[in-house]
Amino acid sequence: MRRSLLLLSLVVLAGCSRQRTLTPVEQGNRDGVLHLGNGSEPRELDPETCTGIPEANVVRALYEPLVNYSDGDLHPVPGVARSWEVSPDGLAYTFHLRPDAKWSNGAPLVAGEFVRSFQRTLSPRLGAEFSYFLWVLKNAKPYNEGTLTDFAQVGVHATDDHTLRLDLEHPAPYLLNLIAGRTWYPVYLPAIEKTGPVDQHGNQGWTRPDTFVGNGAFVLTEWSPGKRIVVKKNPQYWDAANTRLNEIDFYPIDNNDTEERAFRAGQLHKTYPSNIPTSKVDVYRREHPELLRIPPYMGSYYFMLNLTRAPLDDVRVRRALAMTVDREAIVKNVTRAGQPAASTYVPPGMNGYLCTNPVPYNPEAARKLLAEAGHPGGANLPPIDLLLNTSELHKQIAEAVQQMWKKELGVTVNLRNEEWKVYLSDRSTMNYTMARAGWIATYLDPLAFLDNFVTKGLNNNTGFASVEYDGLLVQARKDTDPAARNRDFDRAETILLETAPVIPVYYYTNPYLISPSVQGWNDNLFDFHPYHRVWLKP
Repeated sequence: MRRSLLLLSLVVLAGCSRQRTLTPVEQGNRDGVLHLGNGSEPRELDPETCTGIPEANVVRALYEPLVNYSDGDLHPVPGVARSWEVSPDGLAYTFHLRPDAKWSNGAPLVAGEFVRSFQRTLSPRLGAEFSYFLWVLKNAKPYNEGTLTDFAQVGVHATDDHTLRLDLEHPAPYLLNLIAGRTWYPVYLPAIEKTGPVDQHGNQGWTRPDTFVGNGAFVLTEWSPGKRIVVKKNPQYWDAANTRLNEIDFYPIDNNDTEERAFRAGQLHKTYPSNIPTSKVDVYRREHPELLRIPPYMGSYYFMLNLTRAPLDDVRVRRALAMTVDREAIVKNVTRAGQPAASTYVPPGMNGYLCTNPVPYNPEAARKLLAEAGHPGGANLPPIDLLLNTSELHKQIAEAVQQMWKKELGVTVNLRNEEWKVYLSDRSTMNYTMARAGWIATYLDPLAFLDNFVTKGLNNNTGFASVEYDGLLVQARKDTDPAARNRDFDRAETILLETAPVIPVYYYTNPYLISPSVQGWNDNLFDFHPYHRVWLKP
């Protein structure tokens, strides 16, 4: 009787095992479907106007530039261009496009479409925030600013359907890395024209699944706001035969704890960068190190200040705030994922560059500055609003500096939390007093950071303006001697830090959780991962 009951129990258990529902990760491993946490809901999927990492993660699957990064040391590798040549003087780059490059609707992708895409990016009416990335092209800056109206004079030319030549304002050894960025992606203008003028800012109807056309390894098939974005393998992609994923699902999850639980429950293969609850980092280090990665990341976390609003229109107030941020305490007690404390805006060591005038931590000197500004102990100083987008980590960092400024300076700071789209809009229109910000380099050169703050730059939403700063960056572009370039950068960054439109906090690392079934996901300084080289191990 006992033996019969034992056998019956084993049969029942076996039946239950067979009936267990697979988690999305387990099912995804079988079906080639990758499930990714993606932070906030993307504002848009137009590569030429989007600005955030949640957007970049998706558009990278949907489009391909002339040249890509390798996913290891980030050296340039062929994308739409299978090869290229550089003129002896470094002023002309000729790209030879793949004859089998196509759009997702099967139409051939020809060189003239890069010309028209770059013209759209540089259109003054479009107002693309990163259009200045294309200013390296001859006459691109005056065309972008509206002082030149003949685009034929801009340095981009299709000599035939499969040959594209870029003529530069000056030699740019970093160009091949620069053009791997999303601002240089081609877009399919016939699809845009169906929903409105190609240079109309806000015309996003073409980025919906029923109208979308791209040239990447995947094509957009679903966008359910607040739930997920689905991209599926593009059979028209030139390397589709070697693309092993069938689908990628991107999930907008703002809350760190929610995302970590989703990962633990087998709903996500990978979490969004830096979205691990700080309280869980040490737990994973100790108990599940195989699931945790913390690679370096070429980026800076900082606060940006609106120099046109009181009381931040006084440099003494700005400097006082900058000098009372205890960065070491923040990375030790709040972020806790190996982030180096940042006393400069540009991360040190890029091409041998290091700023020699970092922001000091000196509360005593800061109190004197504030007193000189007429606010001893914070007297007569109105509360300062600090804008941040929804994230537990951003909130914890903001609360830490809020306490530091109150304790050391007597300054009251109110936190203003907004969801991603509204936050981006308020930042870009300077509808803020102080805002948290982050910047990840798109190419390995100090210009990738310092260019953000040129006078009236489309990504300079602080009101900072300096003729000397602008001139130093112009000179750095012309210098061919690395030591001379670094001297230009050092003086420019010193001006930036002394004027204080930014308050550096830390240099990024990239802590995230990842399932061991994800293969081909190689860490690098840009968190760049060519999805067509990723696969899942059942």
